[in-house]
Amino acid sequence: MLRRNAVAVGVTLAAALVATPALASVTTGAASADPLYVQAKAQAAAVVKPAPELVSALTRDLGITGEQASTRLVNENAASKVEPVVAKQLGVAYGGTWVTGPTSDLVVATSDSKQLTAILKTGAQAKLVKHSLAALTAAQEGLNRQAKESSPSSVNAWYLDVRNNSVVVLASDVAAGQSFVAASGVDKALVKVEQSSEKARTFYDLRGGDAYYIGSGSRCSIGFSATRGGQSGFVSAGHCGSTGSSTSGSNRVAQGTFQNSVFPGSDYSWIATNSNWTPRGVVVQNGATIPVNGSTVAQVGSSVCRSGSTTGWHCGTVQQLNSSVAYQEGTVYEVTRTSVCAEPGDSGGSFISGDQAQGVTSGGTGNCSSGGTTYFQPVGEILQANGLTLVTSNGGPNPTPTSTSTQNPGGTWAAGTAYSAGATVTYGGSTYRCLQGHTAMPGWEPPNVPALWQRV
Repeated sequence: MLRRNAVAVGVTLAAALVATPALASVTTGAASADPLYVQAKAQAAAVVKPAPELVSALTRDLGITGEQASTRLVNENAASKVEPVVAKQLGVAYGGTWVTGPTSDLVVATSDSKQLTAILKTGAQAKLVKHSLAALTAAQEGLNRQAKESSPSSVNAWYLDVRNNSVVVLASDVAAGQSFVAASGVDKALVKVEQSSEKARTFYDLRGGDAYYIGSGSRCSIGFSATRGGQSGFVSAGHCGSTGSSTSGSNRVAQGTFQNSVFPGSDYSWIATNSNWTPRGVVVQNGATIPVNGSTVAQVGSSVCRSGSTTGWHCGTVQQLNSSVAYQEGTVYEVTRTSVCAEPGDSGGSFISGDQAQGVTSGGTGNCSSGGTTYFQPVGEILQANGLTLVTSNGGPNPTPTSTSTQNPGGTWAAGTAYSAGATVTYGGSTYRCLQGHTAMPGWEPPNVPALWQRV
């Protein structure tokens, strides 16, 4: 029903606007005729039903009330419908439109004072400006052409500012910015050069399964995003690179440095990344992403899938926990054996069961054409050894799983038991005090969940 209503409203508004030969004509004729912008707002109100989450975010980030946020969304919808109409009818004198105030009231600009009354009769605010939008656009295009030939590194950005009726050039060196404008040949009266330290940079996501490069040579795959304090990064296989090696992303943009790398014995690494990279609690799956919401260990027989930068997404089952595998370089212990295939370049990539992180690809036999066996280093050991926190999609508590060893460490702690804050247990020869009431689960052993247990 909502979609049909929206279509009907759009047709109604379009018909009203097409039937308006001049901006002022909507207020002439029948006494009941509403101004153009008033019509658009009334029709927008019939279809714009903002989600509570959106209203909440606007009130938080814009410092407005919930009522203002809802009105703002209606007015902005109406403004977008009105803009092409007024732009066409004002012609070469059109100076642009924008919204202002906590409820986004529409302002229409013109460089022709004779058009101000017509604008006011639409229900919008009117503003007289010196330069038309067409003139400003031409100036900006001139700067764009100059930038393709030569642009000083100190010129950081330029944009068309309709509210202030100019093109603005932001430069850390004003003189260089002025030279840039002069070289472009555009009318200096249309451009303002402002000193600014703003220097934009691109942002990239860290996602399980994506490729990364070590130095100028080999390629591996991201396991899982993780943090240590305020430092972001990801975990991967140790044999991918040695401590101190630099990495770049799949796009060859500088990414980070190996902070710790262990191989053989274990096969894990922790790579700290620079601020251009944002850790995400997801794993890539054939163009889509799978959320990571924890790291509970999957038991033997469980389904498990792997994402890697060579062969993509493949699945199988957990065959054995706590395995040892002898590579040419040495033996790696307490890894998990699976029936999932993998190939060179997939190393370090994510193993996940459902939405639970399991580990990073170590090595194996076979390939993804004939099938094979692949081992992964459990993520729990990587997190524990490096003091890391797994990044999850849900942002919730994420206890680090225990080792996959089947040996019983002894003590009074037991999975399935409900513990209240202040309760004490023993585990592995140590005593722990419960910090938060919870029901214990496998993988939530006291040494591995500092958010739940404190050693005493």
